[in-house]
Amino acid sequence: MAYTPRLKKNYKQNASKVIMNNHGLVNVMEVPKLQKIVISKGVGAAVADKKLIEHAIEELTSISGQKAIATKSKKDVASFKLRKGMPIGAKVTLRGNTMYEFLDRLITAALPRVREFQGVKNSGFDGRGNYTLGITEQIIFPEIDIDKINNISGMDITFVTSTNDDSLAKSLLKELGLPFKKS
Repeated sequence: MAYTPRLKKNYKQNASKVIMNNHGLVNVMEVPKLQKIVISKGVGAAVADKKLIEHAIEELTSISGQKAIATKSKKDVASFKLRKGMPIGAKVTLRGNTMYEFLDRLITAALPRVREFQGVKNSGFDGRGNYTLGITEQIIFPEIDIDKINNISGMDITFVTSTNDDSLAKSLLKELGLPFKKS
């Protein structure tokens, strides 16, 4: 029997039924799904020091469990001494079981380590059913060794759902366990 992550099993057995009942959906295929999670990190100082990109890729790889790639600039910006094609960040896209495993670690291990954590903001939705969460310190992840990091930096985590409705996407993420702030 194949391994199924805890959150994926919870989604199939409980969360999809709760979302159907709360939003008046008649078909199970109307229930939104989590399609992918994109973790990205901009490294503006990488223009001067190329090793910072390697450190960012290494950190994202250890956090996500999947190899991260460098993102390159799309155009020249003279005021930043930036040339087209220079690496300026890192990102990793998670799908399937890896995505659910990362989400489980984020909810149960990383977010509780944030100082004075009240919940994630409700305002991170983009109007198309996607939610972006900003993390200010990468040291909240247990995979990061504090002694081995050069500088504390943040990252963005984007949850891409299969719906265009923000309220459906919010109830999906809430049922998966993402702790939103009480309004």
